[in-house]
Amino acid sequence: MTTFDRKGHWQGIYTAKAETEVSWFQATPAPSLDLLRLAGADRDSAIVDVGGGASLLVDCLLAEGFRDLTVLDLSRAALDKTRARLGEAGAGVAWIAGDATEWTPPKTYDVWHDRAAFHFLTEAADRAAYIERLRRALRVGGAAIFGTFALDGPEKCSGLPVMRHDAASLSAALGPGFELLDHRRHDHQTPGGSTQRFQFSTFRRVG
Repeated sequence: MTTFDRKGHWQGIYTAKAETEVSWFQATPAPSLDLLRLAGADRDSAIVDVGGGASLLVDCLLAEGFRDLTVLDLSRAALDKTRARLGEAGAGVAWIAGDATEWTPPKTYDVWHDRAAFHFLTEAADRAAYIERLRRALRVGGAAIFGTFALDGPEKCSGLPVMRHDAASLSAALGPGFELLDHRRHDHQTPGGSTQRFQFSTFRRVG
């Protein structure tokens, strides 16, 4: 039985394609920015963007004066593209090439943000490993923001199966100690002109 190479898959995607060519590209990450404000994030908040490789979220946060930013992604190629795009502006960002199911968080964060990474974890063991890292990384009182395909969203992305979610399934995955703050729908328009139905759920860690 062959073990799927997640790292190799995403490295190949970002080596072969520009960041503006992938289906999840957003010119303006408005839903994430809105939810960071809802969660009470300010310029001193420590924020980790999980699977944020080539996203423009870090660009927007830097432009708004945020100072404590970490971007974690499986693909070094994705991170390198963002670092090249930002130049000196991204010098203070912590860039980590790693798997969120295996990563050892070096510190605690005020916000854990994940748009379009968690839904690729279709195996229960991978989801459990991810949640274990989240619990290590997120301080009590901090916020976890998830953007995943909705229950009526795509069943596959980038050639891979996904696990679609709503606020209830994410709450069950997180387990005790998380309080739902907000959940909302978002219809994402891909660069190719199709619509992908997302949901965003925001939780507060309460214990």
